[in-house]
Amino acid sequence: MKIFDTSVLRLPLYEERHRRLAARIESWADEISSELGEIERLPPAEMGRRLTALFGEAGWYAAVGGVDTPPDFRSICLIREGFAFIHDLFDFAFSIQALAAASLIQYGSVEQRGALLPDILAGRSIGCLAMSEPQVGSDLANVSLRAERRGESYVLNGTKTWISNADIADFAIVLARTAEGGGPLGLSLFYVSAQTPGAHVSETIEAMAPRSFGSLTLDECTVPAEQMIGKPGHGFKIAGEVLELYRTTVGAAATGFARRARSAALSWARSRRLSTGTVWDMQLTKSKLADSEVALTGSALLVAQAAWEIDQQIRGYGKHSSIAKLFATEQAQRIVDDAVQIFGAAGIVKDAVPERLYRQIRSLRIYEGTSEIQRLIIAAYL
Repeated sequence: MKIFDTSVLRLPLYEERHRRLAARIESWADEISSELGEIERLPPAEMGRRLTALFGEAGWYAAVGGVDTPPDFRSICLIREGFAFIHDLFDFAFSIQALAAASLIQYGSVEQRGALLPDILAGRSIGCLAMSEPQVGSDLANVSLRAERRGESYVLNGTKTWISNADIADFAIVLARTAEGGGPLGLSLFYVSAQTPGAHVSETIEAMAPRSFGSLTLDECTVPAEQMIGKPGHGFKIAGEVLELYRTTVGAAATGFARRARSAALSWARSRRLSTGTVWDMQLTKSKLADSEVALTGSALLVAQAAWEIDQQIRGYGKHSSIAKLFATEQAQRIVDDAVQIFGAAGIVKDAVPERLYRQIRSLRIYEGTSEIQRLIIAAYL
């Protein structure tokens, strides 16, 4: 299966191991295609379980880091782009597990990493990131879920919502307020097992694109103090850093979705007969697809630049991470919309590739900070 733009992969921003990884993703996509029909028939939550286990067995989570290894963001971006091209829930299952592991990899203690990461990276333990609340979206500094210190434990009370993997997760990474007053300095991060008394899924939410999604309520939920990730009061900093790092990968996923839409539109345009030829012969069709190619090339280059800067630990990578995310997601929305237009009525039929992509792409302009938030971040660098 042809997925990646090899002209971008040849650039010095990538190494030979990344080119081998891209080839492996394309080869694996061909291998898994025979099972895709069976997997797609599963309910979204069950599909999430199946895919997380499948990715763990295949070793795809190695790119996100490990007990003693740092993440490789160029590899993560290639995996997300490739998986998004294959199927949206492939990218969803991979990315949510990676996000759930990220804070442990970056800030977890030696004991936490050793005890938790092997099962997470093997896909045996499914995670979720519990940040947002009914009254708090992108503005995490206003998180209100309380974590009260009682002896050697913390007692958590409150509700988190819009949580990906909420109803299938074995654990949650929870941002909670451990100090009095508002603002970011009073927030800490916790690892909370789904089996902890007082922790329960209070709502399942049906999203525009079907997936595991819901709310988590913590009611007198007691967790040992050693399940705090990082230092007390550092939760906002850790959460912000994780989201900033993974913004680039959202741009990669958007590029994968857009590349799939462009590929489908091009095939349709060349095969769809008209009285005067094919849809491809129309000048406006060629214009749309040419614009899509320009946007895809720009997205791939911006993602590669930002991921390279992260891997090289270049200070100020956040600016280019936000640029890559903003540009790629906004352009992907337009490319998918153009694909629907080229397909015409066939593009709005339920579960047709353009219709499915149209529902799937919209959320990427919200995840890891909305497009509006990205513009504010970029402006702050000016």
